[in-house]
Amino acid sequence: MPRRLVPRTDAELATAAAVAAEVWRGGGLVAFPTETVYGLGAAARDAAAVAKVFRAKGRPSDHPLIVHLPDVGALERWAVDVPPVAWSLARAFWPGPLTMVLRRHPAVPYAVTGGQATVAVRVPNHPVALALLRAFGDGVAAPSANRFGHLSPTRAQDVLDDLSDAPGGDELLVVDGGACDVGIESTIVDLTGEHPLVRRPGHVAEAALAAVAGEAFAAAGAAAAGQDVRVPGALARHYAPRTPARRVAAGEGDRAAPDVAVLARRTPPAGHVGAWATLPDDPTAAATVLYASLRALDTEGAREVWVEDVPDTAAWRAVADRLARATHPTNLEEGP
Repeated sequence: MPRRLVPRTDAELATAAAVAAEVWRGGGLVAFPTETVYGLGAAARDAAAVAKVFRAKGRPSDHPLIVHLPDVGALERWAVDVPPVAWSLARAFWPGPLTMVLRRHPAVPYAVTGGQATVAVRVPNHPVALALLRAFGDGVAAPSANRFGHLSPTRAQDVLDDLSDAPGGDELLVVDGGACDVGIESTIVDLTGEHPLVRRPGHVAEAALAAVAGEAFAAAGAAAAGQDVRVPGALARHYAPRTPARRVAAGEGDRAAPDVAVLARRTPPAGHVGAWATLPDDPTAAATVLYASLRALDTEGAREVWVEDVPDTAAWRAVADRLARATHPTNLEEGP
């Protein structure tokens, strides 16, 4: 079984950080909390350690990882030709749930970048994550701490449920920092082209980015000439429960059969039979509990999960993105 540390005091956190740093220096894996989701981290300069991340998750080796940095000052050790807009965004949103795609520093292993000439970096805004990264003193490559394509973990128990029986899972160190505040993965912006481009929507909205950058950001999912960059979490099917899931129109959950679970922004109608999870009618609050709600429905033994549509507005874009990937048709055709 993985080893679990639950730091609750400053002294316990200092000890956990020292232990985690030693594991990373020895080429091992540490699952740790960030404000978005739990990450599965390896020393980013150790290609052999990074390979363990891919094996544990069952992740394709050409799917790049995000390098988590201890502070903004580490950026130039991981990226080159950093544009002024990147520094402006870093000052505004780091530490925080923003990942920037930049030109890779020559010293960055291609194992981290999926073989690309770009690297994805961020500084997380979580006291446990920052303590661990600062104790280690360098970058940690960390995708979400779950099996590839499945629901991201927002609690330490989710990590244990997903990875205890994964390759190398018995040697995994899990640092328990409680539930994640944001609940969905970071916004990813690509700054390698002529214009900034949002590759994955998240807690940091396009309007906030534009206000700092002084120029508009292309909408999530848009294509741009010369910016054919692969980024984490951008596959058509991702963040999916094991139970086949489909999107339905708002209100359709009322006709769900007893063996169909429903996720909606409202309570079930009177007399409804079957599993039902209610999301808050606020996009930020809904994001925080989204994966926990889907995980709960995933344990109900339902034949399917019906996910009612959320509003088609900028405020709901990040949640809508995750739900679109979780309910992509391949989820019904191929299973998880």
